[in-house]
Amino acid sequence: MQISEIRIKLVGSRSDRLKAFCSVTFDDSFVVRDLKIIEGTDDYFVAMPSRKLTDRCHGCGSKNHLRAKFCNDCGARLDENRSRSRGGGRTKMHADVAHPINQQSREYIQSEIVAAFKKELELSQQPGYVPPKMDTEDDFSGEEISGESTRATQAGRESEASSPQDKTKTESDNFGEGIG
Repeated sequence: MQISEIRIKLVGSRSDRLKAFCSVTFDDSFVVRDLKIIEGTDDYFVAMPSRKLTDRCHGCGSKNHLRAKFCNDCGARLDENRSRSRGGGRTKMHADVAHPINQQSREYIQSEIVAAFKKELELSQQPGYVPPKMDTEDDFSGEEISGESTRATQAGRESEASSPQDKTKTESDNFGEGIG
């Protein structure tokens, strides 16, 4: 597994520990978005994308975040002690969506991302700096995805969609060919 692309989006506030968001593409075929670059006490570290943990309302069964005091659906008061704390007494509020399986992979990913982040910080000090576009799930307009432009991909889909009758006709014309 090799990292083929890292995109860094610097965060404007310099006083916050969160310094940037990034997306990482592996082997030109798999992307992980919403990794966070955070300033630690010694150096920067990478936080994996995560989601807020939820539980169900005792009344209606609707999902609610663990910090919610009232149900989002029925409005019932939720038990404030319903979240389970981990061994250290701190409540786990988030769960990783994607993460490395072993320490070697974590170190590789983190070192590559931190190096790209530091390079991006240097570039941001240059006159005329333009931040890279971050690809999001909602924005597929003209950006490249794995070396293939979206415009070309859309054109291919349109040509396939525009001639379903031709495709059917060709398939039916060849029906039974080669039997004998």
